[in-house]
Amino acid sequence: MPPRFHTLIAAQFLSALADNALLIVGIALLREMGQPAWWAPLLKLCFTLAYVGLAPVVGLIADAWPKVALMSWMNGLKALGVGAMALGLDPLLAFGIVGTAAACYAPAKYGLITEIVPPTRLVAANGWIEVSVVCSVLLGTLVGGLLVSPWWMAAMGAWGVPRPLIASLCALLGVYALAALLQLRVPESGIVYPRPPRRAMDIVRDFRISNRALWRDRLGGRLSLSMTTLFWGAGATLQLAVLQWAQDVLGLRLNQGAYLQATVAIGVVVGAGLAGRWIALHHSLRVMPLGLMLGGLMLGTPWVASLGWALPAMVLVGAVGGAMVVPMNALLQHRGVQILSAGRSIAVQGFNENLSILLMLGCYTALQAMGVPLVWLMSGLGAFVFACVLILMIHRHAHHQPVPIPTSPTSRDSAVV
Repeated sequence: MPPRFHTLIAAQFLSALADNALLIVGIALLREMGQPAWWAPLLKLCFTLAYVGLAPVVGLIADAWPKVALMSWMNGLKALGVGAMALGLDPLLAFGIVGTAAACYAPAKYGLITEIVPPTRLVAANGWIEVSVVCSVLLGTLVGGLLVSPWWMAAMGAWGVPRPLIASLCALLGVYALAALLQLRVPESGIVYPRPPRRAMDIVRDFRISNRALWRDRLGGRLSLSMTTLFWGAGATLQLAVLQWAQDVLGLRLNQGAYLQATVAIGVVVGAGLAGRWIALHHSLRVMPLGLMLGGLMLGTPWVASLGWALPAMVLVGAVGGAMVVPMNALLQHRGVQILSAGRSIAVQGFNENLSILLMLGCYTALQAMGVPLVWLMSGLGAFVFACVLILMIHRHAHHQPVPIPTSPTSRDSAVV
C-alpha cells in the first residue's frame, strides 16, 4: 500500500468511531428528554439528509480542494456539532451538522483512495477500508454503550457531574480532535482536476449527468451501485432495529443492545477481510448470491428469542454482508473513476446509498409509529433484500452483463471478460 495509507485508515477509523458512539449517546439524550422510541431513527435521518441534499456539490468540493485538508476541516465541523449539542442544541439539529460534515468527508476519503491506490489493489484497499469502518462501528457502539451505561452514570455522579451524558459528549470531542490531527499526517495525492462548474444550474446538471452515466454503465457500475445502495439502506435500518429488538425481545438494556449490535460488526470484519484477500476485482459479481443468503438470514433472525442463538446469528448476518459489499464497492469505485472523476463518482455513490437509507428508515419509522410489531418489520426488511437481489441476478443473467478487467486509472476503456 502507498505511504501513509494506514494513517489515513486510522484517522477515518477514529472519526467514524465517534460518529457511531454519538448515535448511542444521542438516543440516550432523547430518552432523557422523554421522547418516544420511534424518535431514535430520526437521528439517523437527520444525519443522512445532508448526504442526499448536498450530493451535487460534495463531489465537486472534494475534487476542487486538497482532500486531506478538507477531511481535517470536516472533523472540526463534527466537533462543532457535538459541542453545540453539549451546550443545549436540539439533538436532531446537531446530528444535521455532524451529517453535513460527514457528507463532505466521504467523497474526499474514498476519492483519495482511488487516486493513490492502483486499480489492481482496490479490492484489497477496500478490504482495509471496510474492515476499519466496521471496526469503528464495532468499537463505536461499544464506546457508546459504555458512555450510557449505569457504570458511567454512577462514576460521573461520583465526580459531581450533574448530567453524565454531557460528559459523554465531551469525551467524543476528544476523539474527533485526535482524528483531525492524524489526518494532517496523510500526504496529498497531487492530482488536479479541471475546474468544476460554479453556477447552481451547472452544478445540478453536472451531477445529474454523472448519476445517469454510472447507472447506465453495463461494465459493472449499474449492478454494483444497485447492490451497495440496497446493502447500506438495509444495513442502516437493521442497525437501529437491532437496538430496539434487543430490548423488546431479548430484554436487554440500551447499552447491552449496543453490545449485541457490535456482534454484527464483528461478522462484517471477518467477511470483509476474507473478501479483500480472496476475491479479485474481475470476480466481484460472483458474490451476488450472498445477497440472497443475507436476505434469508435477516428474515429469520428476528424470531430468535434466545441470546445464545441471537449472538451467532448476528455474527453470521454481518459476515455475509461484509463478504458481499467489499467486492461490490471496489468494482463501483473502479468503474466510477473510469467514467467520472474520483470525487464525482463517490458523490453519486453516496447520494444513492443515502437516499436508500432515508427511504428505508422513513418507512421503518412510520411503520413503527403505527404500531407494526418489530419482528415483522425486521423480517419484512429481509424479504425485501432477498427479492431485490433475486431480481438483479435474473436481470444480469438475462442480459449477460460482463465484468471489467482492471486497467490503469487514466484509461477510459476497460477490457471485459
